[in-house]
Amino acid sequence: MAERELRSDAVANRDRIVEAARTELSRANGAPEELKLHRVAKAAGVGQGTLYRHFPTREDLLGEVYRHELTHLVDAATPLLAEHPPLQAFTLWLERLVDYTRVKRGVMAAIEASAWRELHSGQHQRPDQALQALLDRGVQAGEIREDVDAADVILLLGGLAKIPEAEWDTRAQRLITTIINGLRLS
Repeated sequence: MAERELRSDAVANRDRIVEAARTELSRANGAPEELKLHRVAKAAGVGQGTLYRHFPTREDLLGEVYRHELTHLVDAATPLLAEHPPLQAFTLWLERLVDYTRVKRGVMAAIEASAWRELHSGQHQRPDQALQALLDRGVQAGEIREDVDAADVILLLGGLAKIPEAEWDTRAQRLITTIINGLRLS
């Protein structure tokens, strides 16, 4: 979509469409082939023409859902640290990361490799920075080991990509718990 100023009602429509698509993806356990655009339009309270005006293709919509999820994940770190002790904030952020990963898996499956590279370029460092900020605060508070950095945790989190969808709910949580226990200072 061309970069131009949208009217406030158009922005509201776009936001509702993205949220409805995210909800539909969650219902479909991240399976983009189950994302029914007519249901997204209906849930957002817009016509299909409005949906297609904002998102000409399914991939455009999925890309925006991904960007929205990434921003939501990254922006969550600071308030979590303000509201919770560092280890608890880190744990809550990792739980959000599990939700983000489920959406990301679905988006990756639906978007061609070239479009995915374009969508992801320049974005990968954002969650890394948020993760490092959470770790640093935990180290400062004496709750998290100081010999681990964001790159180590990202390698550990790579296991999320290998979890079969049928086992996602139990295995993803167990993986996060294992990572937290390994990072915790005794």
